[in-house]
Amino acid sequence: MTDASTLPGQPRGGVRTGPATERAVNVLAPNASAMTLDGTNTWILAEPDSDLAVVVDPGPLDEGHLRHVVGTAQAAGRRVALTLLTHGHPDHAEGAARFAELTGTKVRALDPALRLGDEGLAAGDTVRVGGLELRVVPTPGHTADSLCFHLPADQAVLTGDTILGRGTTMVAHPDGRLGDYLDSLRRLRSLTVDDGVHTVLPGHGPVLEDAQGAVEYYLAHRATRLAQVETAVEDGYRTPREVVAHVYADVDRSLWPAAELSVRAQLDYLTEHGLI
Repeated sequence: MTDASTLPGQPRGGVRTGPATERAVNVLAPNASAMTLDGTNTWILAEPDSDLAVVVDPGPLDEGHLRHVVGTAQAAGRRVALTLLTHGHPDHAEGAARFAELTGTKVRALDPALRLGDEGLAAGDTVRVGGLELRVVPTPGHTADSLCFHLPADQAVLTGDTILGRGTTMVAHPDGRLGDYLDSLRRLRSLTVDDGVHTVLPGHGPVLEDAQGAVEYYLAHRATRLAQVETAVEDGYRTPREVVAHVYADVDRSLWPAAELSVRAQLDYLTEHGLI
C-alpha cells in the first residue's frame, strides 16, 4: 500500500460526501467512470454562521443527486442562493438548469451559453454570498471556459478539472490549448506561493492537502509528456493515434481517446513553437 503522503498533492483518504474544510462540503455525484474517477464533486460553500450557500458544479442531470445537494444544504439550515460553474462539461454542468429550478437560483459561468441570469463570471471577479468570499481565477486550458475559485478564508482553491484529486487531466483539444493550460498552472502556483493556498478542492477525486506539490507535479508531468511527444514525432510517429499508442502505452486503453485530445493539443503547441 502506498502512503498518501507520498502521492502528488497528498490526497486526503477516500472521496466521500461530507465536510472538507470549514466552509466546504462535498456531495459526490453517482457518475463514477474512468473519466470522472469516483464521480463529480459538487461543492456546497457557506460561512459557518450563514444561512445562505453557494453551490459549485451541480453535476450531471441526475434528479436524485440534485435533490440530495439541496437536502444537504437544507439539513445544515441553509438555502442555496447561487450556482456557479467551473466549466461546461456535462459531468459538471448538465444538471445546472434543473438545479436552478429546484433552488430558484441564477447560474453564473464564464460561457454565456451556460448562464441563467444576467451576470457571468470573469477574471478578477469576487463573488460574495452570506459573508462568503470567492475569487474568480481564470484557468483556461482544460477547456477555454475553465475557471477556478479561490476560497481565501479556508486557504483553498476549487479547481474543477484543471487539477484532479487523482491522476492528471486532459487538454480537451481543440477547445483546450496546452499553452493556456501551462499558464493556468503557473497562475495556480502563484496562489500557493503568494496567497497561502494549501488545499485543493477538485472536481473529481480526493481533497489534496498540498496544493503547491500538486501544481508542481502537474507542471513536471506536462513537461515530460511534451518531451515524449516531441521525441515520438522525431522517431516517425506522425498521427495523434500513433503517438498515443507509443507514448501512452502504459495508460488504460479506455482513456486513449482522451489522451488523443491531449496529444493533439501538444502537437499544436510544438508546431506553434517551431519545435516540430
